Amino acid sequence: MVEELALNGGKPVSERWIPISKPMIGDEEVNEVIGVLRSGMLREGRVARLFEEEFGKLCGVRHAITVSSGTAALHLGFLATIEPGDEVIVPSFSFVASANAIILAGGKPVFADIDERTFTLDPDDVLERITSKTKAIEPVHLYGQPADVKAFLDIAEDHGLRLVWDAAQAHGAEYGGRNVGSFRDVVCFSFYATKNMTTGEGGMVTTNDDGLAERIRLMKTHGQIRKYRHVMLGLNYRLTDIQAAIGLHQLRKLRRFNEVRIRNAEFLTKELSKIDCVEPPYVRGGVKHVYHQYTIKLKLEELRCDRDEFVRALRAENVDAAVHYPTPIHMQPSYRELAKDVRLPVTEDVCKRVVSLPVHPALTEEDLKAIVRAVEKVAAYFHK
Repeated sequence: MVEELALNGGKPVSERWIPISKPMIGDEEVNEVIGVLRSGMLREGRVARLFEEEFGKLCGVRHAITVSSGTAALHLGFLATIEPGDEVIVPSFSFVASANAIILAGGKPVFADIDERTFTLDPDDVLERITSKTKAIEPVHLYGQPADVKAFLDIAEDHGLRLVWDAAQAHGAEYGGRNVGSFRDVVCFSFYATKNMTTGEGGMVTTNDDGLAERIRLMKTHGQIRKYRHVMLGLNYRLTDIQAAIGLHQLRKLRRFNEVRIRNAEFLTKELSKIDCVEPPYVRGGVKHVYHQYTIKLKLEELRCDRDEFVRALRAENVDAAVHYPTPIHMQPSYRELAKDVRLPVTEDVCKRVVSLPVHPALTEEDLKAIVRAVEKVAAYFHK
């Protein structure tokens, strides 16, 4: 007998709400922030420098540069690597900032399709979209899973292109045993509140290119080489020492946070693999997936509901669920004119099927079991 959904008046599988994300802030962060506040040095300073040094060591790069957000990191990355009118190939299945940053730097985003298993940029489709105006590729390490790094390194080498990696969701992720922050040319991270590590708002750019690093450092602080000496146009994209104080301790906890995320994901995958109409995340071989999101794909042809109804039913069971991302960038209102002729069949199909479930380090064993029970219950109810 199929159990009645909470959405229809049945009893929820969990007595309490299980959120999709939960920032893990401890006394270490609080005390460090208090120390900065009491020091009187609130702007970017010593603590930000220390944060850069430790983040750079984690990634294995010469330069790590704090900025005010992940969007700022991408904007600076493109300002440093492209010229007005240049084309940049980017996935449409991502947060809108991935494309906005290209336009704000004077470039033109050229949308490419994704791999239906990993949800990351499809190298074969990228090759089809390279023109004489193409100057860069922006692979996105979506949900914490590295893109096909080797393929894009090869493409960039063969065609003389720059790489601006969007690693906003991939802190600590690895490809072939290397941290994703270590690859050429520019790698951009976000420290938004829900990320694997956070500063509330903030970001980081990593690179081994001395010239790019110098240019980005100048641009993030009004092009100022010394006080009131401005050698180029720039912006104020600095991170405060208050934020860096949080980031320092979040960084020191990152390995443990990620280990818990991976362990939680392994449990979910083992259990959800038993459900016919659900596809757990596929993990590319040779990578360390850090599960910023644990995203399943629904086999809608086997269900009597659409994805949004499935999500509503999960939430009624007190298990939060989210959709990242329900509308691809090329179908957003702000991109309708630019991308009116773009057709990305895999992207447009996947965006209707994905559902993200809680995977964060604050989950208990009972929470994980409740998540599985909720998916089982909802899938059984809607199964054809």
